[in-house]
Amino acid sequence: MRASVFGLAGMLLAGCASMPDHGEIRPLEASQGVDSQVRVFSVPPADKASAAEIVDGFLEAMTSDDPQLETARQYLTEEAAESWKPGSAVTVLSAGLDRRSVQGEKDPSGPRWKVTGRKLATVDERSAYQPETGGGQYEEYLQLVQENKQWRIASPPNSLVLSESDFQRIYMPVNKYYFAGGTLVADQVYVRQRSDPESRMDPTTQTVQSLLAGPSKWLGPVVASSFPTGTELRPGTKSLSYDGQNTLRVPLNDKADNVTQPQCQKMATQLLYTVKELTASRLERVELLRSDAKSSSLCVVTEAAAAGIANRVRGPEYQYYVDSESRLVRMKLDVTSEDQQAQAERVPMPLPAGFKTEAAAVSHDERRAAVVSDEGRGLYVVPLSASGAMPPVAVTSKGSKLNGLSSPSFDAAGDVWVADRDPQHAGLWRVPAATGIAQKVQVAGLDGGRITSLRVSSDGVRIALLVERDGSRKNLFIGRIERPDVKGDLSAVSVRELRPAAPQMAEVTAMSWAPRGRLLVVGRESRGVRQARYMLADGSMVAGSLPGATGLIEVAASEDEAKPGPVVAYLEDDGIVWLPPGAQWRTVAADGRAPVYPG
Repeated sequence: MRASVFGLAGMLLAGCASMPDHGEIRPLEASQGVDSQVRVFSVPPADKASAAEIVDGFLEAMTSDDPQLETARQYLTEEAAESWKPGSAVTVLSAGLDRRSVQGEKDPSGPRWKVTGRKLATVDERSAYQPETGGGQYEEYLQLVQENKQWRIASPPNSLVLSESDFQRIYMPVNKYYFAGGTLVADQVYVRQRSDPESRMDPTTQTVQSLLAGPSKWLGPVVASSFPTGTELRPGTKSLSYDGQNTLRVPLNDKADNVTQPQCQKMATQLLYTVKELTASRLERVELLRSDAKSSSLCVVTEAAAAGIANRVRGPEYQYYVDSESRLVRMKLDVTSEDQQAQAERVPMPLPAGFKTEAAAVSHDERRAAVVSDEGRGLYVVPLSASGAMPPVAVTSKGSKLNGLSSPSFDAAGDVWVADRDPQHAGLWRVPAATGIAQKVQVAGLDGGRITSLRVSSDGVRIALLVERDGSRKNLFIGRIERPDVKGDLSAVSVRELRPAAPQMAEVTAMSWAPRGRLLVVGRESRGVRQARYMLADGSMVAGSLPGATGLIEVAASEDEAKPGPVVAYLEDDGIVWLPPGAQWRTVAADGRAPVYPG
């Protein structure tokens, strides 16, 4: 039984579930259609409640907003209530739980209840979402005992256990930011949408606390925090304040008292980028405060200064595609223009007359292009200028046109990445600085799969891979790019810990990186039609869909957060199309294909 309170209306809703306490399986349904603005408060156990009612009441109480989860603890024995620490992790299930009474051989005198469900993911102690691969089964045994003549649970789960709908009602995804090679990188985690029941921190403070605790386990090997080890918010901090100049003041403990100004500026930059996505008002400055009684200032960073420290890649000037004569073309799609039309021009490159381009990528600074020849057997890296000599081939493939080299991709450092799709010689290749000798990249976790398409994120630490296994459907994975500490050891660059990025889709056919570390994915669910959706890169949820996108074959999006360009795509019958804000898809070039943004 639980009550839901609407903050504005002050309405009280109550629901009650009562189930018999004999042995058959009974489902405990998840919350249905509960808006994220609804606050849920559970009802304490009734006097002389049955063992079944105690189990059901406790599972419901785990979904509540009660401070310290006080109501949920009332369903536990005194000892279990004191030691229970559910805030360390969350188990996410696809739907409601099934529970049934079981008779234990070693404990015939006490009811024992088996709770089961299909496990979707876990949220770990660093607040990071970890998708479950293979549709794992959740199974937990709850032992009940009599305490003061009342049934109580003596062995609660070690984590919160929530259905997917309850999880999305209670938690929200946020990005916290760390540095990798001088560039700021997004690390997605989940925090409560309201005050945390245990810490009583608001969402912004929860996010800052998570930032100070360090990066997620998955991203940790390739990023670093500027905050000294042990840095935390000043004890007692439950919320963070703004002043009239849109400055956020963050009080820290004494671990940060003696940092240098350059380090402090980097710390403040991490905070500014982390917090500004959470605020409805414009965040212009972050000030870090010392631990002394006067809360003296450590440093201040403005939004403009933080942009320079963050070292993010610049926004694209052009969009690109391959025309009917297999030449690379660039254009400017201006979303502010009334006619919303683009003037296209061929890109000058030192390639011989008649050279046909199958696919291409353009560096983030738009000074170089990596082109795959028409037959898919050669990768060439060329400057975007009319002068220069024809470069030597950087990577070759022995495959056919359909199974040759994939579309290439540039990372932020200027390296070129490409996959050889030839089944006999499949592999991932990297051309350092676009001019070095190609190196084959080890990819851990492919399990016999073949990479058919790839895109490197602009931060240079993540790579999106379409992987085909057993010649069947393609699935999307995100890998972590690990680079050697020793300069010059190019062969040590590897891709580690592949994780599913679109587990909701039965098949993915195309993808592109999008702003704030998201992915724009073209694919279909089981027995569904092909569509384009924005996905969170940790595979946790759909973040929005594109209208009328059932026929898209290829898609390209900009990663620029300050001024994102429009989505550009390819349809077999319509060629290159784009999606103006608030409008329908419009044709750009009926004879074009292979659209890309720089990267």
